[in-house]
Amino acid sequence: MRYRETFDREVRVEDVWIPTRDGTRLHARVWRPTDAETAPVPALLEYLPYRKSDWTAPRDAQRHPWYAGHGYASVRVDLRGSGDSEGVMRDEYDETELADGVDVVNWLAAQPWCTGKVGMFGISWGGFNALQIAALRPEPLKAIVTVCSADDRYDNDVHYIGGAVLGIDMLAWAGTMLAFTARPPHPTSVGEDRWLPMWRERLDALEPYLHTWLAHQERDAYWRHGSVCEDYAAVDAAVLAVGGWADPYRDTVLRLVEHLDAPVRGLIGPWSHQYPDRGLPPGPAIGFLQETLRWWDHWLKGEETGAMDEPLLRAWINDPVPPATSYDTMPGRWVGDDAWPAPSVTWDERPLGGDEPVIVRSPLHTGLDAGRYFPFGNATDLPPDQREEDGRSRCFDSAPLDERVEILGRPRVRLRLDSATRRAHVIARVCDVAPDGSSTLVTRGVLNLMSRHGREKAVEWEPGRYEDVEFELNGTGYAFPPGHRIRVAVSDAYWPWVWPHGERGQLTVRPAESALLLPVRDPGADAARPPITFEEPEQAPPLAVTVDAPAEPRPERTVTHDVAAGEWVLDVDPNYGGSRTYPDGLRYEESARETYRIRAEDPLSAVASSRWTIRLRRDGWDAEIRTTTELRATAEEFIMDSSVEARANGETVANRVWQHSIPRTSA
Repeated sequence: MRYRETFDREVRVEDVWIPTRDGTRLHARVWRPTDAETAPVPALLEYLPYRKSDWTAPRDAQRHPWYAGHGYASVRVDLRGSGDSEGVMRDEYDETELADGVDVVNWLAAQPWCTGKVGMFGISWGGFNALQIAALRPEPLKAIVTVCSADDRYDNDVHYIGGAVLGIDMLAWAGTMLAFTARPPHPTSVGEDRWLPMWRERLDALEPYLHTWLAHQERDAYWRHGSVCEDYAAVDAAVLAVGGWADPYRDTVLRLVEHLDAPVRGLIGPWSHQYPDRGLPPGPAIGFLQETLRWWDHWLKGEETGAMDEPLLRAWINDPVPPATSYDTMPGRWVGDDAWPAPSVTWDERPLGGDEPVIVRSPLHTGLDAGRYFPFGNATDLPPDQREEDGRSRCFDSAPLDERVEILGRPRVRLRLDSATRRAHVIARVCDVAPDGSSTLVTRGVLNLMSRHGREKAVEWEPGRYEDVEFELNGTGYAFPPGHRIRVAVSDAYWPWVWPHGERGQLTVRPAESALLLPVRDPGADAARPPITFEEPEQAPPLAVTVDAPAEPRPERTVTHDVAAGEWVLDVDPNYGGSRTYPDGLRYEESARETYRIRAEDPLSAVASSRWTIRLRRDGWDAEIRTTTELRATAEEFIMDSSVEARANGETVANRVWQHSIPRTSA
């Protein structure tokens, strides 16, 4: 990493209030050149609920001053009801959030230090709302950079996967957002006399998002709102879409480069759910700020930077590696395609083979070695050796490969099957099996059989009747080497990623009438293309934050098995950053734990829970939040229990408890 100490433009930073149409004010931090009033610059907006004054402050310091030094006003805004902004926050990506975002874009364009042209960028939430606000077409918004985001809120977010409840993050993210939305504003930003009334307003308005998300178990109008895939033509700003093969949102990049009418370029590396310049596993990191600067200079300043001369899609092809839960750097190479779907990619249909039907009845703890849904670059994020998972599944192996096979895109699985129950799931994993038997997960996919005819409706299975079902697996770029085997592993359970249906079932699969469809890429397709290269990562100097080692060190991820009870327990520390002290004296303490329980033969034993403690202290100010969230189910309904306790300087500010149930429809 190279840190840039000086820039062509001297930078100033200031905090401002931005008004919205109903008078609510959003708190913003603006980095801009000191001479911008006389030499106006375009504005760049990052718009998040994650608190610029503490949680994202280290990350913000890496990029916003860097952009400002290169001739932009780089602006970080807290969403309504988050951080230091006024109002309350009701849900993810609701109409108020997006309308506020349009107001902010228009306000920035009207400032005397702005040329009137605006770009938006962000990762995850900020990447989501950049796409969604682009679809609303505010006139000043000319370009966006969306990183690790989704165009489909139902089938490519943290709530549902293949029409199934995403147990691991439906619960965990709901618990996280309950804690995050309960955090107070800073007295230093909003005033000593205002912070407590603002906090009480937030706490009084709290309603666990889990209640809403589980109330919409099919793809209805709630999920269509904000899903750019509903109308790609609505986006007319230029889009640079970025993802990583270790990130769950990577498929969005492939869909955007295929479907957008607006100018678009796609970039997929080996990365986790992080900006590609941060150097967190898996690497290699790239000079991402320089790459985005080419994008901004082209679209916001009209400079010829070559940004649009790049291939439509630049993608990393992972070379084979032994299975591990973390890789500092993935071996591989960059490839480029000027169209998507690409002429360099052809479909290779590989029958699963075998004449006799096979039974699939996986233990319900199948999936404990799935790894983290959102890898963040931590030591236990990625899936370990899949041999144990394979042993709990029905596996179909190819013969040893005679030559290297490179794939790029979204494989598909077609299965002819019958279900013994009206409600069931099917999960397919593709693994690279080495001669020593080790099994590396390459990609996977899920289908709730209730949604096989479309995510918008629930259709029960008719037991005793075979049907052909076909579903996509997650996108990947991977090279299988000679001598290895390609394995398809099929299971009907994948806990805790997939919440089990209410009764124990089994599938019967006819492998002779089933197949794996691989998007095989011609390895010689780049022979005439110049090599794809990037500069070394460069950032502004880091913020002087002191990160404390935990008082009681504990593993990030443990699996325990109570043999007598037949219960399996997965215990996870999400490790978002722990406790730290900021240069302004703020002490931010954070502790979280997620637990997932299930008994191998009882689908109704599934329980997921999340617990958070957050404490903020500075100069006699002391605010603490404790939250709990638990999800369990009967055969007929989901049952949710949540609580929030908030204290200010030792005094209780709020103590709220929710007990809620929702009928199971398709989940």
